This record gives sequence, C-alpha cells and structure tokens, in this order.
Amino acid sequence: MCSVESFRNAIRAESLDGWLFCNFKHRDLLTDTLLGLGEHTVSSRLWVYIIPASGDPVKIVHSIESGVLDSLPGLVRTYTGRKSLETLLSGFSGLRMGVLSDPHIQVLSTLDASSWHLFNSLGIRLCSASGLIQRTKGVLDDTLYNTHTLAAAVLHRAVMESWNQVRASFTDSTPVYEGDLQDLMLSIFRQEGLVTDHPPIVAFGAASGNPHYTVPESGAPGNAGKRGNRLLADQVVQFDLWAKYPEGAYADISWIGYTGVQIPESVRTRFRTVITARDLVAPAISEAFSAGKTLTGYECDQIVRSFLLAHTDADAIRHRTGHGIDTDCHGSGVNLDSVEFPDHRLLIEGSCFSVEPGIYFPDYGLRTEINICIRNGTPCISGPEIQMELLTLET
Repeated sequence: MCSVESFRNAIRAESLDGWLFCNFKHRDLLTDTLLGLGEHTVSSRLWVYIIPASGDPVKIVHSIESGVLDSLPGLVRTYTGRKSLETLLSGFSGLRMGVLSDPHIQVLSTLDASSWHLFNSLGIRLCSASGLIQRTKGVLDDTLYNTHTLAAAVLHRAVMESWNQVRASFTDSTPVYEGDLQDLMLSIFRQEGLVTDHPPIVAFGAASGNPHYTVPESGAPGNAGKRGNRLLADQVVQFDLWAKYPEGAYADISWIGYTGVQIPESVRTRFRTVITARDLVAPAISEAFSAGKTLTGYECDQIVRSFLLAHTDADAIRHRTGHGIDTDCHGSGVNLDSVEFPDHRLLIEGSCFSVEPGIYFPDYGLRTEINICIRNGTPCISGPEIQMELLTLET
C-alpha cells in the first residue's frame, strides 16, 4: 500500500477533494490491493474509506465489523443501517471524490453500480480515479525501475537462447516444437528468479497471426508428448514474453524471426512497417517534452495507428499500441490506446508502458514490442537491445 501522503499528493495533483474507496466481501480486488488489505478478513458489510486532500482519513464501517479497517489510519465512524450510513456519507456531499469508475477504462472500473448510485444520490460528486491510480500504483520509482530493467535483460537473453535453438534445429535436423521453446524460456525465468502470470507466446507460421495464441497441450497426431506446432522452414516465428522479479515491475517484449534462406518481400516490407511504427513513439514524446507539452496515451496510439493505416489494411490492425506496466504486466498506468479503451491520461514522470504495434494476416502475423519508461523527463527504452532486423538462420 502507498502511504496516505502519497494518496494525498495524487489527489492534489488531480485537483480533487478526496479519494473514496469501498468494498464488500472482497469483491473489489483492486481496492484491496491499493489499500493493502488482506483477502481473508471478514467483510460481510459495506465499508467506506475516504482519504481527503487534507485532514484525517475517515473509516465508515458497520458496527458489527468495526475493526475491518484497523490496518489503515483514520477516524472511525460506525453505522448500523442504511439510514445511519447515508447520514455519515451525506457529510461529504458536494465534494469531488475520485472513485474506481471510468467511462472508458473498464479494467479500472471496479466500483459496483449499487455503491455508485448510493454515493451519487447523496450529492457526492463522483470523478474517475484513473489519474489517481496512475500516480500511485501506475508509475515506477527508482527501485521498481531497476527491477524492470533487470527483468528486461533476462527476457532478451531468453529470446536469444530460444533463437539459438531454432538455428540449431536446422543445423542438426532436430525437431523443435513451440512448447520446447516455451519451456526453455520458462526455465530461464526460473533460473533467474523471475515469475510470470502466463507462459510466453511462441507461435510458428499461421499461429503467429493470432495475437493471443496459446501453445496447445499437444502437437499434431502422431507427435505424442510434443506441444504445439513443429518448426518448419520458411516460417515466421513470433516470440512474446513477459516476467518480473517477485517484488518488482514487469518487462514485456516481442521479437520476430524467419526460418527461410530468402525472406519474402512481403514479410520484409511488413516487418519494416511495424518497426517504423514502433519507433515513432519515443521521438514524438521527446519532441512534445521539448516544447513544454505532454502527450496522452490516446495521442501516442493515434500516431502509430495513422502510420499503420497508411501502409496496411485496417483489418490487419487488431489491437491498441500498448499498455501500462507496473507490478502487473497490464498495469494501472497510461495505456497507448485510442480505440479499445481510449486513454486520455498524460505520460507523466515514472510512466512505463509497452509499444507493440502488430499486423496480422491469415498466414502469419508480426508484432514487435519494446518498453518505454519516462525518466527525468526523457523516454527511456528498456533492455540491452531492441529489434531492428528480423532474426534469421544466419543471425
């Protein structure tokens, strides 16, 4: 949990009067996480926790569970029924309070409808807490940034070792399946002490055209014990992997290879398209900062999307440009998104996010991904190396 003063700094930065949290039966995991509350405490009645821009926080709790928020600082106010609850909440009427409800960003909208209507009916002016979450959970301090960069280096090593196995398979004619490379990456994670919320994506050929491809539990008939597709010549190979140290911030990268001697011109051209689109973001941020301006996630997505639309079919573009990264891979900070969950939050100091344009076709797909962190007013690209050329059997 962040300190109350950290919450207050965010509230003031967003020009709000306070931040209103509530929960019931631990249904709102995001609220529990932000406040550092254990999931096993008894919570059979609604509680409300209000952090004002100044002054003591207020804990509004049911009389039979008056200790449910004992781990948090603040003044305790108890209620026994709906009317006494409404009386206590009415004291905040007219104040602009951040709540976990946003008209566009669903992942941050965890406030239940019943509570929203209750607060609104009592005259509390409810505002999206998306900016508050970004300023508290969705930015990286020095410690988290260091863990992020260390994780990024391990991910890069996992890509290189996996590609070495691809090359070796053609040298010694050893069959390689998607699951083999996925297992190799996971073993490297374990060796380095990294954890992940999902195994890496390893996709051969047409499977790379599925942005969220999952390696199946078995391969083609007759390949008992082998998982996924077998590696063949003249295929696109897509890697997408993310991991973190247990108390750290995630890193998340994607690389692309090709297993043929001659790269088809269509693959080469499309690869250059996604690389060029990816590399529009950092210079645009730097230019805006130099001019005393700040871009939003929405604007960054539009920059990339406009370029892609000028160079490929609209149907080939299936997802936003990027997502926030923090202690969650898909974090609480700004997303580079103007079409799925339009994100108008600014790229502030400490913001960390992916830049991962992808284009997808029936026979293959191409996605390149880097991470950018805003450090001392500069967009810093994470990791020891970013992909500029396709991985080939000669590299």
